[in-house]
Amino acid sequence: MSDLQSISALDGVAVPGRHGKLNGAAGITLRERAGLGLATLEVRKGQTGALEESVQAAYGAALPSGPMSAETDGVRFIGIGPGQWFAVSEKLANEALADDLAKRLEGLASISDHCSGRAVVRLEGPSVRDVLAKGLAIDLDPRVFADGAAAVTNISHMGVLVWRDGEAFDLAVFRSVAGSFYGWLAEAAAEFGLDVVTTS
Repeated sequence: MSDLQSISALDGVAVPGRHGKLNGAAGITLRERAGLGLATLEVRKGQTGALEESVQAAYGAALPSGPMSAETDGVRFIGIGPGQWFAVSEKLANEALADDLAKRLEGLASISDHCSGRAVVRLEGPSVRDVLAKGLAIDLDPRVFADGAAAVTNISHMGVLVWRDGEAFDLAVFRSVAGSFYGWLAEAAAEFGLDVVTTS
């Protein structure tokens, strides 16, 4: 564990408060989900069954077999490709998630820590789909992109992992493009009103 203090990926970029349309309720709200544990798992050759059993035993979750997410016991597993998952946790914050996965799944999967390389934001509000539709080339209709659905795609030419959690959408982008992502979002949401609740 490092003694270094993490800095928000949106520090100095996303100023808390209302942006764009000022009258009425905001159409979309942004919250940065700072301090999350973020990691990827990639199954090792011939270990798929054993990995699935170990994840079920350790975390009480069945690994999704496609672009879906499953959460239990404080860890969300998101299918991002064949034999690959992105794991997210508030409970096992920062590097603790990757450390825990590596310990519990030793020999079954390659684990990479992503808490310093990704920024995760939560977007919600009555206009969230309208705003995201300006940059995402996927159908966000709730009949298609249901609760728990996920996609690895692009938003305004930036790579993004997006998953639905109830009526909210979480997006993970590389920290290096977080400022550009926020600039796109602020412009796309201006007509609806954007509330930046926190950046830490």
